[in-house]
Amino acid sequence: MPFSKLGLCPQVIRALEEKSYKEPSPVQVQAFPIIAKGDDLIACAQTGTGKTAAFAFPLIERIMSKEDKWRRTTVLVLSPTRELASQIVDNINHYTKYLPIRCAAIFGGVSKRQQLQALKKGVNIVVATPGRLLDHIGQKTIDLSYLQTLVLDEADNMLDMGFIKDVYKILRALPRGRRQTLLFSATFSKEIKNLSQQLLRDPQVIQVEKENIAAKKITQTVHHVPGKLKKKLLTQLIEEKEWKQFLVFTRTKRGANLLSEELNKSGYQSRAFHSNKTQEARKRTLDSFKNREVNILVATDIAARGIDISDLPLVVNYDLPEVPENYVHRIGRTGRAFRSGEAITLQDPSERYALERIESLIGESVEVLEVPEHLIMHETPRNEKQLQARAIDREMKKRDPLYQGAFHERKKKSKKELAKKKSTGKRR
Repeated sequence: MPFSKLGLCPQVIRALEEKSYKEPSPVQVQAFPIIAKGDDLIACAQTGTGKTAAFAFPLIERIMSKEDKWRRTTVLVLSPTRELASQIVDNINHYTKYLPIRCAAIFGGVSKRQQLQALKKGVNIVVATPGRLLDHIGQKTIDLSYLQTLVLDEADNMLDMGFIKDVYKILRALPRGRRQTLLFSATFSKEIKNLSQQLLRDPQVIQVEKENIAAKKITQTVHHVPGKLKKKLLTQLIEEKEWKQFLVFTRTKRGANLLSEELNKSGYQSRAFHSNKTQEARKRTLDSFKNREVNILVATDIAARGIDISDLPLVVNYDLPEVPENYVHRIGRTGRAFRSGEAITLQDPSERYALERIESLIGESVEVLEVPEHLIMHETPRNEKQLQARAIDREMKKRDPLYQGAFHERKKKSKKELAKKKSTGKRR
């Protein structure tokens, strides 16, 4: 189905053709008539499926159908992160490249001056993070009295980040009366259902089937490797597979800093990317990564939700996420716009339960790859018994990938025995 059949104006189609977009995604096809009709909507679709265009296309057509020389704000999009807000604005600005529609981003971490100038000139669409938007509402520097449509993008992430109270404050500041509300989420959890019941009126629902939750165009594999050997395995994979550019996820900001520093010491071009960095620093880092001045971006979950790099070939899960849904968001950074991609996970034995929860969520087992023999024998065994235990480990792991290991159990046992001896010695 071509874009022209959606009912898009020639100017938008021209802009899409410049980006080599040939046909709308399923969520765009399903959402367009619902939004164009004015109904409320809950759209549950995985990252990278074209959710921004799904709400932007019909709203652009609506704005163009009503001439407004004052460019009053009729559409408000709430985003959980600055990166995602910036990405949404970039996409909408491209779609409206040949149209007299203005879109502005409102978020913290940068000077308010440019934001105020844009608002004074008039903007049709405002994309904002909750905190900075509340600042503008409190200072009366934004006029939302003509608002017709409210979009909550990545509503599941807003809940996770604790923004729901800010969302309700914003809702109380909006004009009363009939308003269209669109809720987009990667998951359709109980919390999302409860939120939709409070915010939406008789919404239409679009939901991606469970088997599509982890895109099949992304090859997923896992290496079972002790945490202390992860960095060594990562650098070996970089060399053997000749990876040119990839995104690495860690669980913590400290972990991102440490790994990035270690990779730089090993001769790679790496940068850390997380919420402790200023907005300007994050923008510079992301631009360097997009321009291939930096080969490796080491990021945390929250900071990376808005990263959109169309041809990123690889994502590495250095640490598994605590929330299974974040795995889907992570691997969704590759394989975007229906391209193929690869996601590799390095799993420590302590992360076994986290992997099981992820596999339950995506409805499939992640393929296990063998860790190179010389890495397993990385440390010289202290005695023959340790050597035997490691040999048992390798054999058992072939039969059961989740087997933690005889050496692992022996180590635990020896620690207990040592503690017992110390305790006995003290009593004497």
